[in-house]
Amino acid sequence: MTQQFDSASVAQYLTEHAHFFEEHAELLSKIKLTSPLAGRTVSLQERQMEVLREKIKLLEMRLMDLIRVGQDNDAITTKFQAWSKSLLLARNDVDLPYVLINGLQSIFSVPHATLRIWGVAEEFAHVWFAAPVSVDARIFANGLATPFCGKNDDFEAASWLEDEPSIQSLVMLPLHANQAPEAFGLLVLGSPDPQRFTSEMATDFLVKIGETASAALTCLLD
Repeated sequence: MTQQFDSASVAQYLTEHAHFFEEHAELLSKIKLTSPLAGRTVSLQERQMEVLREKIKLLEMRLMDLIRVGQDNDAITTKFQAWSKSLLLARNDVDLPYVLINGLQSIFSVPHATLRIWGVAEEFAHVWFAAPVSVDARIFANGLATPFCGKNDDFEAASWLEDEPSIQSLVMLPLHANQAPEAFGLLVLGSPDPQRFTSEMATDFLVKIGETASAALTCLLD
């Protein structure tokens, strides 16, 4: 009796018997396959070369993507270091919020940025960053486990930014003292570009910005 093999059985047999084409080398040139790339019939060897070239091409594209991501991360790290250095060089406590905001705008090219802090020491109570904030805004800040990134849906925090009507997308970072559960402030970044800050963007560096800003600004608290 002649045993019938389906294509899966043939494939399994060839996988388990890698020496098959060594014992039947003449088949390498006799077997003809249709090439989707060349649009013609090619030998098994030629088809293998095409498959390998495609795999190499995909690997090269992946490598280029990884290099690009690495270069982008290096650029962000350099900017983050420059921003952190500017905070360390601030002349006095009351200058820190301005230096922090100015650095985000100039170093990271953020169109609009501001912050609000509640519970500040008495000597800072009348400074711009201690302007009144609603209870709802404080509750919102306390509820942010991660940075908010996305569309400006008439958030109160957007009204703290200059040229509020133009703000289409926002980042809002809660400020926490020593990882306390309740926030003592909110750092806000805004852009007229609706795609500048989206819910799909990575937030690793934004978290670091929030943590660094929190550490720098705790000196203003009562």
